[in-house]
Amino acid sequence: EWRRTAAHAVGPATPGHPSLDILTICILVMRNGFVIIGKSAPAHRDNFNAELGRKFAREDAIRQLWPLLGYALREKLAGA
Repeated sequence: EWRRTAAHAVGPATPGHPSLDILTICILVMRNGFVIIGKSAPAHRDNFNAELGRKFAREDAIRQLWPLLGYALREKLAGA
């Protein structure tokens, strides 16, 4: 199930800030259990678009993953 914004993730029991309504998060869990968190938020709430928020948050998570994959490959190639 997609949680559309950070406000949905923290739920009604946690008092939130209005900015959480426009912050989109994407959590990627790798096969080995490593977790990457991507995020996206417009500069102004009038520009919020849920579909674009999901796209940009996922792209942010993947962008964070690439350096880690590069490091893992270098370790493997070095025989470590």
